[in-house]
Amino acid sequence: MTYDVIPEIPRCGWVPPTDPLYTHYHDTEWGRPIRDSKALFSKLIQDGQQAGLAWITILRKREEMLRAYDGFDPDKIIHYTDKDRERLLSNAGIIRSKLKVNATITNAHIFVKMRDEDGIDFSDYLWDFVGGSPIQNSWKDFKDAPVDSPESIAMSIELKKRGFKFVGPVILYAFMQAVGMINDHAVGCHAYKPCKDLGNSPNQ
Repeated sequence: MTYDVIPEIPRCGWVPPTDPLYTHYHDTEWGRPIRDSKALFSKLIQDGQQAGLAWITILRKREEMLRAYDGFDPDKIIHYTDKDRERLLSNAGIIRSKLKVNATITNAHIFVKMRDEDGIDFSDYLWDFVGGSPIQNSWKDFKDAPVDSPESIAMSIELKKRGFKFVGPVILYAFMQAVGMINDHAVGCHAYKPCKDLGNSPNQ
């Protein structure tokens, strides 16, 4: 899928202004609150896939990754066999890391166990770390934002206790930014107020 760059719109400084894939992601996804449990699981896995890589690498491979991993649907991933592992590791269109492939399958099993055996709603569970509503920051420059927070550290500790992989506090802070648990758009960015309004919506 291709996108056009909308020029001359103030954006966060980390966004390459001439990269249509990056600008589209920033303008339409990053920082918008996500409440659906499976969508949050998918995003958690995507951010874990980024470990050691640039986010643009994930963006460029994301379409194929979603296809290869059945949309990161945990109810499908839990049935993956060794043949599926081999299929994934031979796919040049995704991140071919044995650790990350195995972690995705492990994490899917934990997600399903939490839901089916423990009666835990994954969305409620994660959003509880920010008190159920987005944290609204007001950075003048994206460089002012931290790389982790007390909330991402606490989330990391609890997810690791449950056996989740690739859930360090830095990965989780990026995840929390991306799914709108933290509004870290710079105040001069065109997306700052829309994301703030979404976070303050009574439906959120």
